[in-house]
Amino acid sequence: MKKYLIIGSGFSGAVIAEQLSKNPENHITVIDERDHIGGNCYTERDSETNVMVHKYGPHIFNTDNKEVWDYIQNFCEMVPFVNRVKSIYKGNVYSMPINLHTINQFFNKTMRPDEAKIFIESIAKKDIEEPQNFEEQAMKFIGEDLYKAFFYGYTKKQWGCEPTELPASILKRLPVRFNYNDNYYANPYQGIPRDGYTGIFEKMLSASNIEVKLNTKFDSSWDLSEYEKVFYSGPIDAFFDYKYGRLSYRTVYFERAVAEGDYQGNPVINYADPEVPYTRVHEHKHFTPWEEHEKTTYFKEFSKETEEADIPYYPKRLTEDMEKLALYEEEVKKMDKIYFVGRLATYRYMDMHHVIGEALDLIKKLK
Repeated sequence: MKKYLIIGSGFSGAVIAEQLSKNPENHITVIDERDHIGGNCYTERDSETNVMVHKYGPHIFNTDNKEVWDYIQNFCEMVPFVNRVKSIYKGNVYSMPINLHTINQFFNKTMRPDEAKIFIESIAKKDIEEPQNFEEQAMKFIGEDLYKAFFYGYTKKQWGCEPTELPASILKRLPVRFNYNDNYYANPYQGIPRDGYTGIFEKMLSASNIEVKLNTKFDSSWDLSEYEKVFYSGPIDAFFDYKYGRLSYRTVYFERAVAEGDYQGNPVINYADPEVPYTRVHEHKHFTPWEEHEKTTYFKEFSKETEEADIPYYPKRLTEDMEKLALYEEEVKKMDKIYFVGRLATYRYMDMHHVIGEALDLIKKLK
């Protein structure tokens, strides 16, 4: 019998465990320091409203990878879902991402696609050849007015600093659509599991040769010699006891409320004004439009710097972070049977489909 240890029961750990369990001679132990499986994708029924709640914030599954799309549907019924995000700025509601409707409404015009394209080119900052920060990158794409309206305040709240302090690489591309397509995602496969995400993890980890241990925190002093391979999906700096210092993250927290009927009429609404303390409000009954609920529950989302007791969400990847990361990655290279997987262990922001795809690819390489 070959023993495997998987640290973390999010998508990285669950996919690897499910794939390894296909060999009955393998015994897989999955540990998680939380009291539930599924990581930040965990969903549960709200006790007061019976609405299916994404406990750690909205998760809409979307991908251009058919292999990943087909794979995930082995464990759930993925109901087609289009995420249509709105943004409130100075008392007006706009459609996101920026599209022809947003542009015409914001500038009080009725431009056609070709006219809007010329117009945006005319207001974009042409004197910025090589953007040095987030702000310059945005203004090079869309000009000052749209940047100030939809990105400045939101970004400042999300990252806790001036956008000029953030690297341009955070905003690799800025989708501006010169039609009325308000689908937040461009990927061809989009959906939400009918019965929530937790059921997916339960099925992935259901094999008899998978043992799940919750409320179990990994410690670097553990003897790992009995395991054929170890897959670690926690923070890379924590694995090495922060010997080169902590990597910086932003985290989020939520204020929950309950109301009768429908609170905001949409799953997600961003609040772009800098003086509004929260970044967005999500109302979870709208993630399951096939269900009916008399009451609703919604969450105001706030962003802050990650402290020791917080759950890390978004890697900041500032210059000093990348210098520390390089030192940790050198340590990783010395490991011969420990694999660092997922967003925390690789210190990258990754969507669900990226995490699943990389986990599947890793198992293929190890076979």
